[in-house]
Amino acid sequence: MMTTAMKYRQAVLVLGLLAMAPIVAAAQPPASSRGSRALHEGMRKLWSDHVVWTRQYIVDAAGGLGSADATSKRLLRNQEDIGNAIVPYYGNAAGSKLTDLLKQHILIAVDLVAAAKGGDQVKLADADKRWHDNASDLASFLSSANPNWPRQTLLSMLNEHLALTTQEATARLQQRWDDDIAAFDKIYMQAMMMADALADGIAKQFPSKVNTN
Repeated sequence: MMTTAMKYRQAVLVLGLLAMAPIVAAAQPPASSRGSRALHEGMRKLWSDHVVWTRQYIVDAAGGLGSADATSKRLLRNQEDIGNAIVPYYGNAAGSKLTDLLKQHILIAVDLVAAAKGGDQVKLADADKRWHDNASDLASFLSSANPNWPRQTLLSMLNEHLALTTQEATARLQQRWDDDIAAFDKIYMQAMMMADALADGIAKQFPSKVNTN
């Protein structure tokens, strides 16, 4: 048989749980917030991989390491991952197009590092021009897919990415280790800004898809 004291304690417990209910509910983000957060986290992971594996390739190539080929293959796979990430929103053709443009971006970077390491200024200038032309193509493609991605804004971000990567590769080749590390810190932060900008654009263009994913 339940005593008066036991009934009192039970009542206090029930009232306590009822009082906590709004706090627990508030701690759970709404579905829209969770979907957007997942999109942003996924995009950040992809672009984190992009700059991390690019750095690893620069380190391998600059040092003449046998792992450079395997690293380049892993880096190219990251471009496929980024392309696949937009398929749910823009379709297979768009995903394939983005993958192709990003792979060009990486393959040109490989040429650029090789030319810089070999001191071939003619090949270096050619690779740099192709690199910036590719950035222009990427900006045009992405801005045509989403009105929340203004072409000039994208091009500025991509050109900053190229400039920082060039600084990183140059510092590594010249064995300026502190500058090399500082350049990568800047690259990583800038890549996260790009990832957020891309995720923001998708969330604004496809709120219902983002919220149900």
